[in-house]
Amino acid sequence: MRLRRVGILFVTVLATLGVMTPASADTSPYCGITWGSLPRVHHGQGDGPSDEWLDDVRAGRHACFDRLVVDLGWATGFDAYDVRYVSQLSEDGSAQAVALRGGADLQMVLPANPYDSRGRTHYAPPDRSELVDVSGFQTFLQVAWAGALEGETTLGLGTRARLPFRVFILPGPDLGQQRVVIDVAHRW
Repeated sequence: MRLRRVGILFVTVLATLGVMTPASADTSPYCGITWGSLPRVHHGQGDGPSDEWLDDVRAGRHACFDRLVVDLGWATGFDAYDVRYVSQLSEDGSAQAVALRGGADLQMVLPANPYDSRGRTHYAPPDRSELVDVSGFQTFLQVAWAGALEGETTLGLGTRARLPFRVFILPGPDLGQQRVVIDVAHRW
């Protein structure tokens, strides 16, 4: 009788370990991504209005995430951004809703204008609702313009769902250029 109880206990322990092992394997991060989906805000070191301007917006696909790159001109030392999921993207100034395709709206606010301090336009999107062709992307469904007002430009990124993202700044190819990079994972 005692041997039977020990046998049942042994089988129970093995079965419990067998059930727990696959669960722990499922908790490993997708592609090592541990970013999360909370807002990413960096106020920067600037001391007032700046001369940074928006040069271009482009996107790329990677194995584990989709990438949006915002090119800035005359942005040496640029280090400010506010990127977050919002319930509804709003147009700068009018607060009119900007419809985005997808299950989640990612808003990007950058302290940069589409024109320079002399009023020369550097970025004028031909189609405000489709800044970048993201057809065939796994996570991105739409990139849209939400306006520029008082030294800030707002862009919207329609994503398949609320997914982990990261934001960082890289130097551009030419002196004085910077790039704001937003990566959004394909899944959790």
